[in-house]
Amino acid sequence: MKRVEAIIQPHRLPKVVQALHTLPAFPGFTILDAHGQGRGRGAGGHFIHEPNEGLLYHRRTVIVVICENDRARDIAQKIVQTAHTGNPGDGIITISDVSEVIRIRGVGGRP
Repeated sequence: MKRVEAIIQPHRLPKVVQALHTLPAFPGFTILDAHGQGRGRGAGGHFIHEPNEGLLYHRRTVIVVICENDRARDIAQKIVQTAHTGNPGDGIITISDVSEVIRIRGVGGRP
């Protein structure tokens, strides 16, 4: 199994979700609100230090998908296609291995 985690601009979320639902056998996802800093400094960079307020963080959305190994690349590609604006800060996607998945709905110790 794989974990696909995408950090995207929040305004792109509706289009990304719509695109993911077009994939065959899409396994579902989790969405998280996040704040962070990208690479770079200053007005042209990805974070700015305000003298009276400290660092300002950018709002981002994190999409997490747990899927079969052969689906991870298609899911990541679909996110890239729909989250891309061509501007700095479009986001990143990571794909990592998942060693075990346990469903909570299993009753009586059944995973």
